[in-house]
Amino acid sequence: MSGLLLDTHAWVWSFSDGTRLSSAARAAILEADAVYVSPISFFEIGQKVRIGKWPEMVGRAPDLPQILVDQGGIQAPLTAEICIDAGLWDWPHRDPFDRLIAATARVLDLSLVSCDTVFAGLDDLTLLW
Repeated sequence: MSGLLLDTHAWVWSFSDGTRLSSAARAAILEADAVYVSPISFFEIGQKVRIGKWPEMVGRAPDLPQILVDQGGIQAPLTAEICIDAGLWDWPHRDPFDRLIAATARVLDLSLVSCDTVFAGLDDLTLLW
């Protein structure tokens, strides 16, 4: 198996409540050559903590970079190419977090681990759940 990119919720579940991940997602993570998390996931968690939408992460947010390191995960690059791809992609979905995460998977040729149905049906994205 090659590399995977974890959507924000999939990454959080991987260290906080692994039972929420499907058995296929858990197996794919264990078998992957490399597991990536986009820097935009750190921003998304921070935003949601700040506005009170993810209270479970309040105490953990400052430790997220170290949590990823401890897991053996890799911060995916957030490049100009990824940002342009996210911005120009002919996909009606407007959420910038989702667009950047999906574009990261496309540009880096990674399978995306997510249970978010917004990614279903994107032909140029391999979705695992």
